[in-house]
Amino acid sequence: MEQKAFQDYYPEDFSHCYGCGNRNEHGHQLKSFWDGDETIAVFTPKPFHMALPGFVYGGLTASLIDCHGTGTAAAAAYKKVGREQGSEPPFRYVTASLQVDFLRPTPLGVPLELRGSIAEIGERKVIVNITLSAEGKVCSKGKVVAVQLPESMMSGST
Repeated sequence: MEQKAFQDYYPEDFSHCYGCGNRNEHGHQLKSFWDGDETIAVFTPKPFHMALPGFVYGGLTASLIDCHGTGTAAAAAYKKVGREQGSEPPFRYVTASLQVDFLRPTPLGVPLELRGSIAEIGERKVIVNITLSAEGKVCSKGKVVAVQLPESMMSGST
């Protein structure tokens, strides 16, 4: 049986994100999974993700780190309280802060591996450290401060 990604558990109303929403046919549709105590996602950039010939643009790197971080936060919240992912009420996180350090140019056309680790987990906030690597070399490091989706962002709220 194929393992479901964290993002596959998002309620339909919250699955439209350009980076990780499975209901956004034009987006990245990033898929994140547990790998021991870390999380992992793999994404292969397309030619249109180019900054310069042979290299990925930094906005892609940032969006991958962002979405892997919020997915990791949701999965960690379920784990913390001992609930199955997808159980009600849903845990859905958004980015409160995103820090990305670009360490080396990221090559285009090879799989990019994202690895996340939980730095801190509280009642409504999770801090996730992320590395993005290509061909075994760390290209970027990020820190995502993710908070539970505010009520004002839920469907029907104003």
